[in-house]
Amino acid sequence: MPEQKPPPPGGKVIALIGAECTGKTTLAQELREALASDGHSVTLVTEFLREFCDERGRTPRRDEQLAIADEQMQRIERAAAAHEFVVADTTALMIAVYSEFLFDDRGLLAGALRAQSGYALTLLTAVDIAWQADAHQRDGAHVREPVDHLLRNALISAALPFSVICGSGPQRRASALAAIRTALPPQSDPAGAGSAPRWHWVCERCGDPQCETALPPKT
Repeated sequence: MPEQKPPPPGGKVIALIGAECTGKTTLAQELREALASDGHSVTLVTEFLREFCDERGRTPRRDEQLAIADEQMQRIERAAAAHEFVVADTTALMIAVYSEFLFDDRGLLAGALRAQSGYALTLLTAVDIAWQADAHQRDGAHVREPVDHLLRNALISAALPFSVICGSGPQRRASALAAIRTALPPQSDPAGAGSAPRWHWVCERCGDPQCETALPPKT
């Protein structure tokens, strides 16, 4: 995988990742609309893997994973060069994680993590909404937790910060927008950049100290 350069100044990438059927595409569209309505120059980079599967009527082979990851990265890079904000409906990290999960191939992981480290914000969609079939692209509800575990482990091992987005419908959108406001405050707000909170609880299932299962129940 070629070396990925961080986006240029001003091209802030909001990267959505998560296991299948966790609302990434819907949320990405909502975030693009919200940012645009605030007057920002923003574009949406859609999932190239979906295009690949729709065109060929099948999921990719192991030898096709690298080209798909490269194309996703290049689309994000081009968009970041021309816009203030880019909302990316998945990144090369998803391809790398599925390569590990499906083919026991970790060869794409290092390059994908380098690319991910250049993005302004990573939003991880939680496995807390119902799974739905989607033709040939989805493997089944049973793969979501293992993929979620691999994603969190990759991010934590690489010391890459991320925000977990939970809830459904408006709640999920509000959670994502709150994460954006916290991580990407206006430049005029000198106090907005604060450091990430120190977490002391670690989920025994996924190893993520920010796992949504640690959140107190809603009343």
